[in-house]
Amino acid sequence: MLGAVVALGFILFVLEDADRASDRTVGEITYQRVDPPPAGERVREQRHSKLREAIDDANDILLKPFAGISDSASSRWVQRGVPALLGLLVYGFGLGFLARFARGRG
Repeated sequence: MLGAVVALGFILFVLEDADRASDRTVGEITYQRVDPPPAGERVREQRHSKLREAIDDANDILLKPFAGISDSASSRWVQRGVPALLGLLVYGFGLGFLARFARGRG
């Protein structure tokens, strides 16, 4: 389930980024980061529906441990893709593996 939230958050980022023109303001760029600063969060809240914002907030919480790894990258795709990939590895595959391992041992 957690892996699905991470995957959905990244898919929504991809769809939104594909629709956007290449010229952006700094505020529009910062709201696309994982766990954006308060100014970026306000921009994101204004641009997204309540459902999308709930998905983004859950995604921020799940990916916060991985966000610092790619924060300094100049590419927004790296800033979002690296934490999403690590989140999928940990929440999707890692926790699933642990659950199967624990079930087999118990």
